[in-house]
Formats: sequence, C-alpha cells, structure tokens
Amino acid sequence: MRKQELYNKVITYFQSAMPVAETELHYKNPFQLLVAVILSAQCTDKRVNQITPPLFEAYPTPEALAAATPEAVYEYIRSVSYPNNKAKHLVGMAQMLLKDFQGEVPDTLEQLVKLPGVGRKTANVIQSVVFNKAAMAVDTHVFRVSHRIGLVPKTCTTPLATEKYLVKYIPESLVATAHHWLILHGRYVCTSRSPKCETCGLNGICQESLKSKIR
Repeated sequence: MRKQELYNKVITYFQSAMPVAETELHYKNPFQLLVAVILSAQCTDKRVNQITPPLFEAYPTPEALAAATPEAVYEYIRSVSYPNNKAKHLVGMAQMLLKDFQGEVPDTLEQLVKLPGVGRKTANVIQSVVFNKAAMAVDTHVFRVSHRIGLVPKTCTTPLATEKYLVKYIPESLVATAHHWLILHGRYVCTSRSPKCETCGLNGICQESLKSKIR
C-alpha cells in the first residue's frame, strides 16, 4: 500500500469513528489551557483536570499567577509529576506573559517556546487548539500510534522527525484534528502495554497488526 493511500484510509476511518476530537483538558481561555498543558507534561489529563479548578480560582489571570510564589503554587499542584519545577515554570511563564506579551498568550511557535515550561510540543498544542493552526504536537501517544500504524518510518526516531513526516501527508486543514485523533486512539485503543487490536477499526490497515498476522 502506498503511503498516501494508507494515510487516506486512516483519515477516513477517524473521520467516521471520531468525528469530534478535541483536547480532554478543561479550560475556559488560552491562559488556562497554557497552564493545563504545562502541567500535563508526563502527567495524565485526568490528574490535571482534578487540580486545575482550585488553581484557576486562586490564580485566574496572568497577573495573579505572576504575583504568586512558586511555593504557593506548589501547594495546588503537588500531586502532578515534577511539581517543584512546574510551579517555578508557571510563575515564570505568567511573569513573561506580562513583561513581553501584554498578558496575552502568543500565537507563534517562536514566541511560545520562549515561555518557561513551554517546549515545542506544548507550543504546538496551543497553536492547534487555541489558534486552529496546522500544528502537530507529538507526545508519547502520537509517537507510538503513528509508528505502529505505519504512518511514519522507523527512521523517524524523534518527535520532531515524526511531526515533520506526519504534516507532509495529512491535509493542512486536518492536522489540528489529526493530533487529537492519534492521541485519543493511543489513550483508549492503541495503548502502550495492551493495545486493543482485536476491536480496533484499523486492524487490517495498521502495519503492526499485519505483522502480527504474518507471524
């Protein structure tokens, strides 16, 4: 099967099976999403959603968060992974928003990655979800699923290489949605340890499943 044909089949499947695909993080504005995505690094969305309501109540704006201390923020986020570092990043991020961006979340990769706690993946999530840009955030789910299905070759050994390969074949208008398709598929179907291949709608297309049948 040609690569573009595989992509077309996968996209058609997801459009039918998952017509609505969006982030599972709870937020009300770009600032809240930025906070939530920073917190979600190496942590589940479920855990983040549990701690953000009181955090957002205490620090509803960049101004409020910028005036806080990392120690105070830590008390709200202590149950996430790496809470000490994330508390420092959140305060520093809010301070930079005020200092360099008039309190507004910027919309470009170059500006976003300047913020403490924001790497390329987080920046792409913000670009995709908030600004509806054709940005592909590659987390562990996207990386695993895209390799298992065969959307990317084994030579794509880094998130950046995987991102660049995926956006070559996915129509620009679908990149933002495809990011969520791959994440949700990896979270609930193509799981890391026990993928549900027998009930997966991509069984028969997925290259990993085809290899298993040959064995």
